[in-house]
Amino acid sequence: MADWLTIHHSDTLETHADTSLPDPHQDTFSRTVLGFWMYLMTDCLLFGSLFATYAILHNNTFGGSSSRELFSLSTAFVETMILLLSSVTCGFGMLASLRSETYKTISWLAVSFALGASFVAMELHEFSHLVQEGNSWQRSAFLSSFFTLVGTHGLHVSIGLCWLAVMMAQLFFKGITVETFRRLVVFSLFWHFLDLVWIFIFTFVYLMGVL
Repeated sequence: MADWLTIHHSDTLETHADTSLPDPHQDTFSRTVLGFWMYLMTDCLLFGSLFATYAILHNNTFGGSSSRELFSLSTAFVETMILLLSSVTCGFGMLASLRSETYKTISWLAVSFALGASFVAMELHEFSHLVQEGNSWQRSAFLSSFFTLVGTHGLHVSIGLCWLAVMMAQLFFKGITVETFRRLVVFSLFWHFLDLVWIFIFTFVYLMGVL
């Protein structure tokens, strides 16, 4: 009996000692997420400066067409719905990853990829149409600021699509691990951030520009 109590007591101490040790995975996860939040703050400053530039140059059309004549609110609304839906499917992918459902996670991310690619395709079509009509970024300060603001967001979405493709490949070959889950969390922050920025673009550039 004494021997059993000694063994049990030592096991209990080891258990408490193990739980008191810091988790290196948790520390890495926290540092990664914190670092990415800092990056997103710098991106906020970037987009904030672009929004301010657009607000100042909005009426500098240099005798050309104004936003009311150029922008299609219906097209911008469809783009908004596509990007919002891609954010929802990305959230479903995160929920599937929490349940360690690898293939469901990949499937939801693939839907997000398709929606994001559709958004970029529509944006490129809009840019191409404006340029063909003689309303390129060289036409006026207003159009320069418009192409810069919306194009910068589109570039971020394109980078996000490349990131998403790599993420799906990693999940396919490695499954849901500590590393892949951490990367998926960081990606979801980036994707939702782009969705939020686009809502401001839709409201500030398209909605207020057309009405």
